[in-house]
Amino acid sequence: MKKYAVITGASSGIGKEFAKRLSARGYALVLVARREERLKELAKRLKTECEIVTADLTQKTECERLCALLEDKKVEVLINNAGFGECGQFLKTEENKELDMIRLNIAALHLLTKRMVQRFQKQGRGWLLNVASSAGLLPAGPYMATYYATKAYVTSLTRAVVAELAEKKSPVYIGCLCPGPVNTEFNTVANVEFALRGIRPGYCAGYALHLMFEKRKTVIVPTLTMKLAVVFGRFLPPKAVIFLAGKQQKKKLC
Repeated sequence: MKKYAVITGASSGIGKEFAKRLSARGYALVLVARREERLKELAKRLKTECEIVTADLTQKTECERLCALLEDKKVEVLINNAGFGECGQFLKTEENKELDMIRLNIAALHLLTKRMVQRFQKQGRGWLLNVASSAGLLPAGPYMATYYATKAYVTSLTRAVVAELAEKKSPVYIGCLCPGPVNTEFNTVANVEFALRGIRPGYCAGYALHLMFEKRKTVIVPTLTMKLAVVFGRFLPPKAVIFLAGKQQKKKLC
């Protein structure tokens, strides 16, 4: 029976790179995103079997449909990558876009995490990686307030589930990827220009899979700069960290 890896947000950026690397590891793939043509183009270039699922995961019914489609497959890996951000003053940012961000970055990720961890626990095997952000390791981020809040949810949820599974001595892995800037379409969607130099999405995905499969690391931070920023932030008062984060995010405004 084929082993499947499921990747949400697979049509571009980090998701696309995860697909390439999991295919190289021999997994059949379920590629999930809204843009069907991009998924088809990606599937043509991969060596293993690919099933395309066009879905808008901001809708719970679409998340439920995806779960139903996976029921008869031997899924061993889920990369919860779908998500987006928005930059701007909270007083002025678009409400509907923020609500869609919450539905995708939090609600969809939560539902898929819960369903797949339950399934992995029953089958006694499974790997689940939630794509968060270094933003989720900081107390708050002025000028990207909603985005920071959604990613804090992801890191908090992941760490809590890890603790619960450890108590059960479960073989199931769950972790979260917390990169800083990555050179993807994220900045276009979020209306930002990165103040820091971004890393290549291929490097980010490869580093994450290594620490997931070989090291079983819970919180994966791909660059030394962001690791140092997170560690340094622990020694400052939260108010000071929020001020510095806001100053950095303000530089991103287009």
